[in-house]
Amino acid sequence: MPGTLYIVATPIGNLQDMTARAIEMLRSVDVIACEDTRHTRKLLNAYDISNKLVSYHEHNEQERSDELGRLLIEGKSAAIVSDAGTPGINDPGFRLVTKAHEIGARVVPIPGAVAFVNAVIASGLPTDSIFFGGFLPAKTGERKKRLLEVKNIPATLVFYETPHRIEASIEDCLNVLGDRKASIARELTKLHEQIITGKLSFLRSSLSSARPRGEYVLVIAGDGGTGEAEPKQGNIADRISELEAEGMDRKSALKLAAKEFGLSRSEAYRDFQNQRTDN
Repeated sequence: MPGTLYIVATPIGNLQDMTARAIEMLRSVDVIACEDTRHTRKLLNAYDISNKLVSYHEHNEQERSDELGRLLIEGKSAAIVSDAGTPGINDPGFRLVTKAHEIGARVVPIPGAVAFVNAVIASGLPTDSIFFGGFLPAKTGERKKRLLEVKNIPATLVFYETPHRIEASIEDCLNVLGDRKASIARELTKLHEQIITGKLSFLRSSLSSARPRGEYVLVIAGDGGTGEAEPKQGNIADRISELEAEGMDRKSALKLAAKEFGLSRSEAYRDFQNQRTDN
């Protein structure tokens, strides 16, 4: 029988966020694949973990996935960790997980910290629907194109950004998306953790007076910039019919239409019945 691949989340800053289960799994596996062996060794030393380490990063991902796949075929166990946070979330891991599934190995996630999740829950923006877009493109033209693609998504938008591009990215967000409510978070869980919320114009002015340091998470309100959808106008019965024509069932269509029209579910159902009768 093939072995098991463990996808192990590690702290994004504060070492105390390491879970007991993650420690146990890392102590038990035959090999640990990591982005930077020196960086991960410091973490492992803090918890008296001395298992074998191998590098696994964007430059050797294909080759190393094949090697680790052969170990799994032999029935051995492996864990993959990133420098911080959860492997596969803007970090290497996808190829190895795919390989494990292909050979029939068991894949077990060991949950823990994810930077964008912590930034969203601390932002004060809606968390019922979230779009995570990873890093925005480095070039302004491509970045604006990407922002146009996500402009009308009815969900809180979340991106990662580097310190030397954060000001330019906020400027582009302001120009493309409008002056929406937003939040930026950096150094999460660390000594100099900082979370700033306000309109994009406020964030721009806040950054202009400070020297950006540390990777940022940029959280932006969806639905036109308020964090809540602007109520639709018109006939709710027609909107529900449109949603049903797109393949949505009546219950789900009613729920979504109610949200779009700024109504409670009971109000939406009553209007739906009345408008359908009138027609």
